[in-house]
Amino acid sequence: MRPIAIGDLTETYRRRRSCSTAGPITAAFVREGLELGRHQKHSDRRVTRALLTGSAVGVGVLQAAVPALAAPAAPPPAPAPAAAPAPATGPAKAPCEAAAKACVSISQQKAWLTDGKGNVTRGPVTVTTGGPGNETPQGVFHVMWKDQYHHSREYNQAPMPYSVFFAPGDAFHGGSLQRASAGCVHLGDEDSKAFFNYLQVNDEVQVLP
Repeated sequence: MRPIAIGDLTETYRRRRSCSTAGPITAAFVREGLELGRHQKHSDRRVTRALLTGSAVGVGVLQAAVPALAAPAAPPPAPAPAAAPAPATGPAKAPCEAAAKACVSISQQKAWLTDGKGNVTRGPVTVTTGGPGNETPQGVFHVMWKDQYHHSREYNQAPMPYSVFFAPGDAFHGGSLQRASAGCVHLGDEDSKAFFNYLQVNDEVQVLP
């Protein structure tokens, strides 16, 4: 904005006179014009400073924003590798031949029931077999007969519940699991019931060392 000069004041005075005002240009009128010019200069300076300050602030903000806008976005984290699938497992197997419906391991003191195709249906379960001098016979046998309420004639009518005889004088039956038997295969109560109910006459039994 251009400051007011003395010539402008004179021109303004002349216009006033031509319209309606008469009289000489006084010192007070000149001082008023000079004072107005000084105020105009100060105003121009304030406006200029404000514009420069605003421009500087705008440039600073722009400079701060440009790196953020220009910086490439971080790539997403790589997905975690998929867990390896668990190895496939088939039906549990007993150590006896597949055809055996009942399997006994004397060394492990364990027994199994199977489906006759090598797949375990019950077991391994804990058993006790014959001790020294009364060893349980080893080999392949077949169920001969069953008696749910059998008592031993040889051992003073000792109870042999759920007996399944697979050899003369030797059977699966309920008995103590804390001591060796007299040649039979002792089972816990629930297991003796399961063996009795599952095994049928002529089913194959295998007794391993």
